[in-house]
Amino acid sequence: MKPELEKVDITEKGRGADGETIAIDRRLFVQLLAFGGVKGGDTAVLSRALETHAIQGVLYEDINDPQGVALVTFSEDPDYFVTVMRAFYNQPPFSELTPKPEYTMLGRTYSLGYEADLEETLIHRPIRRILDPELAWVVYYPLRRAGSFEQLSAQEQRVVLMEHGGIGMAYGRAGLGHDLRLACHGLDKNDNDFVVGLIGPQLAPLSMIVQRMRKTKQTSLHLERLGPFFIGKVAWQSKLETGDRRLAERGQSPVSSLKSLEIPNS
Repeated sequence: MKPELEKVDITEKGRGADGETIAIDRRLFVQLLAFGGVKGGDTAVLSRALETHAIQGVLYEDINDPQGVALVTFSEDPDYFVTVMRAFYNQPPFSELTPKPEYTMLGRTYSLGYEADLEETLIHRPIRRILDPELAWVVYYPLRRAGSFEQLSAQEQRVVLMEHGGIGMAYGRAGLGHDLRLACHGLDKNDNDFVVGLIGPQLAPLSMIVQRMRKTKQTSLHLERLGPFFIGKVAWQSKLETGDRRLAERGQSPVSSLKSLEIPNS
């Protein structure tokens, strides 16, 4: 008798108001590519090219490189990055820049299993956060969990992650920092597990989030590596293509609707 094959389910799970499991097969892929060699550090030419080609994303000036930038783009279809964006990067002005592959990050949104609105969690909220004009500063970094975390029981893992959640919720409620959390298993050349983007109106609170997280069990005991860190400020930002109809229907603004920070580990 042949052994029964494992049933594969790639949908993202949540939990409805009635407690029943809900699922959708949708997620957002987000990519950060960094470059150097911007002449005079002037990003105006880059911004015009992004506008001309109607690219959805954000161009950041690198705080640690006077001639450095990074472009964050996103799509539900990963083909977008090897068709539209590949063609865009291979023509001036971006083809004239110097790639900095050590900062390349690619990840996908994911659910934790308790979310009541999966489209909001996986698609709408990440896009609003990326394109929110009030959130000018970012800190992006990859991380890899240590094997010790996977050896913990499910309950022990929840306790460890709740410690992070409490810190994140405090900063989120204060409007000081929000996150973009992405899984990058098999998508990262350095075999990292997650990409975290901290996004806020000021830089200092984002640094403080990382500092505060260093004292948690997750970071001090169960992380193998962290970084490199890209730190930038918005130089150019696209607008939501059609606005968020869901927010308009609720009478909410993108900023007021942002949820608390939910960092898996940092």
